[in-house]
Formats: sequence, structure tokens, C-alpha cells
Amino acid sequence: MRVASAIETEKKRDWTWIAACLLAIVGLLDSLYLSYIKLANQTASCDLIGDCEKVNNSRYAVIGGVPIAVLGAAGYLLILVLLYLDRPPTGGPESVRFAFFGLTLAGTLYSIYLTYLELFVLEAICPFCALSAVVMVGLFALSLVRLRLWA
Repeated sequence: MRVASAIETEKKRDWTWIAACLLAIVGLLDSLYLSYIKLANQTASCDLIGDCEKVNNSRYAVIGGVPIAVLGAAGYLLILVLLYLDRPPTGGPESVRFAFFGLTLAGTLYSIYLTYLELFVLEAICPFCALSAVVMVGLFALSLVRLRLWA
């Protein structure tokens, strides 16, 4: 019975790792696109479903002169590094999983703040920003599952 349970746990660890990697790649690609739009002073292609220009050109789109999309790309890249360090079947040290949890928690809280700004201050939605927020919440949920599976 314990062997079957251990195999199930291994499969769940593998599944959550793969899902987290896929989400982090989607988040990285999304952030790289938004970074390109901001840094190249281009127009995002979301006219029919949002107002990317209003969001991307707002004062909230930059922190200390650095576009938040660039910070997002760096965050997703760091998440991918942490996932690489915690890859199946053996996984990495517990500190890596806690770093993954902490980074995704911070990203989720910041995404909530940015979504609030979009909805109630700017009164404009950027679908690419919303995608990043959904991805980060998904990564945070997976970080909780991964902590539980390794406990």
C-alpha cells in the first residue's frame, strides 16, 4: 500500500513540476512581449479586447525607470531557474521550494495590486497583463501544492 502511495506522490510531483514549468514559460513569453512593446515604443495588439496603451503608458508601468514587464520577465526567469533546481525525480533542497513559494506569493500580491490599478484607477484592462496575473496566481497555487507534496 505504501509503495502505491509513494508512486502516486511521485506522479503528482512530476505533474505539478511540468505544469509550473509550462505556466512560467507562458508568463516569460508574455512579459517579454510586453517588455518589447514598452522598450521599443510599439503599440500592443489588443484594441478589440482592451486598452493596452493606456495601461502600458501609465506611470504605474515603470518602477525606478525599469518597466514592470522587464521585472516580470526577470521574475519568471528566476522561477524557471528555481524549478530547474527542484526538478523531478529527486527534487532540490526545501529552501528552493520555499523560494518558489515566496516569489510566487510576492508576484501574486503585486499582480493583485496592478489589477486593482487597472480596474479602479486607470479604468482600462490590458489582456496581456491580465494573462500574467492569472499565470502568477496559477504558479502560486502550484507552489502550495508542491510544498504539500514534499512535506
